[in-house]
Amino acid sequence: MTLDIITDPAFYAVAVPAVLLMGLSKSGFGAGFGALATPLMALAIPVPQAAAIMLPLLAAMDLSGLIALARHADRALLRRLVPAGLIGTVVGTLSFGLLSASTVAGIVGVLTLAFLLQRRLAPPRTDAHVPAPWIGWLLGATSGYTSFVAHAGSPPVTAYVLPMRLAPLVFAGTMSVFFAIVNASKWLPYAWLGLFDARNLLTSLVLMPLAPLGVWAGVRLARRVSAQWFYRLVEAGMLLTGLKLVWDGWIA
Repeated sequence: MTLDIITDPAFYAVAVPAVLLMGLSKSGFGAGFGALATPLMALAIPVPQAAAIMLPLLAAMDLSGLIALARHADRALLRRLVPAGLIGTVVGTLSFGLLSASTVAGIVGVLTLAFLLQRRLAPPRTDAHVPAPWIGWLLGATSGYTSFVAHAGSPPVTAYVLPMRLAPLVFAGTMSVFFAIVNASKWLPYAWLGLFDARNLLTSLVLMPLAPLGVWAGVRLARRVSAQWFYRLVEAGMLLTGLKLVWDGWIA
């Protein structure tokens, strides 16, 4: 009996870098890059199928990230972000199919680029500051929604946390715990919506050995790179992600 998995080499040509990018993002080091994973995989397969294949891999990455980073998380910040993210998951479940994944990608891309533009045009600040709580609720919920639809939740929540100038490991730990909880909340809705089948789950299993590699590399880099370069790389990841998502949503 032949196992029912995806065998197209073109799929694996985009799936392997997609999984590694997601792992790097999961470490917090490449925050933003993970939003490229589903669009990359969607070059070879439909977006809902790409999202279904990615979710078990995300679970493995979340476990790796939690083991390495959970103790560094800012718990007060999580108490604000996690409920908002779960609200976004509920909205994503109830509205699934109303907006195409490409439209959602375009919206996230525009918001990401607008945030980066605002940071460049605003008077420079060297001090850390906490945006208003309502912004955290709005961007946390947006992150939960875009994460549900296309695993593209990093840019909105990163836009909220970035001005706080957290220590790299605190930033990475907070993102790790936030997305571990949001991703865990997707399993039942994905199953209810019929996104899981044997072909997708077996393909996830084939890709599973790659899941911890990006996380491991990102954690090591986060411990070795200065805070200044850490945040430069985070912003670079958000810029590339924003451009790619705008292309996918509004131009392609």
